[in-house]
Amino acid sequence: MRKNETATQTVYEVEPVLNRIRDLPANMRPREIVALQGVAHVPDEILIALLIRLGIRGMNAVELSRSLLKRYGSLTALARAPQSELAAIRGIGTVKATILRAAFELGQRLNREASPPGTLIRSPADVAALLAGPARTLSAETFWTLLLDTRNRLQTAPLEITRGILDASLVHPREIFREAIQTNAAACILAHNHPSGDTQPSREDLRITRQLVEAGRIMNIRILDHVIIGRPGGGDGPQDGGFLSLREAGLVSFKD
Repeated sequence: MRKNETATQTVYEVEPVLNRIRDLPANMRPREIVALQGVAHVPDEILIALLIRLGIRGMNAVELSRSLLKRYGSLTALARAPQSELAAIRGIGTVKATILRAAFELGQRLNREASPPGTLIRSPADVAALLAGPARTLSAETFWTLLLDTRNRLQTAPLEITRGILDASLVHPREIFREAIQTNAAACILAHNHPSGDTQPSREDLRITRQLVEAGRIMNIRILDHVIIGRPGGGDGPQDGGFLSLREAGLVSFKD
């Protein structure tokens, strides 16, 4: 505000605050930009602005979206942010944080639909290709099982068994083989992610794998491999990024 003083009165003039989308020129508004360029050809901040819709004083929705991306460094890092953390950011709050998390979850579900039953799994690289998309936005370790028929084709989309720090109480044989028995699977491949990007297995990773392989032998359902999914660019060590097959690395015996 500016205060203008005269001999007779004091007048306060309110300067316009251009922090609303409608205050922008038509060719700079997110909806108009998407209509002209197509949704696949606009920057990330424009798409985020369409979701959050409103900015705050001194910052319109596009600028707020741009500040979010700058804060986290990338769209992937933003997608990994917990909802409570997003809600605490000035200008986001609970409603916008929920909308953002819902959008990212839809993306994850689309990734899961991209691996329909019948997909042929020939190698650890095929496993990594299926799970790299979902894994890159996860901030917690997540354990999946891939159920295969006698021709190494997926019988279902990869099944999420648990999410959290891996230990034997979370990844129990009954959780793995219940689904395998119900779908009459001939074999399974285990997989989990390391959000840090480091694919080096922990002692617990190896112990759990050996336990599940032995349980599979008893139940006549082969465990073919356990693939650890990293995160490209996740760290600086030699095991960072990509994936690691415990079978190829010779760290666990998967033979009958």
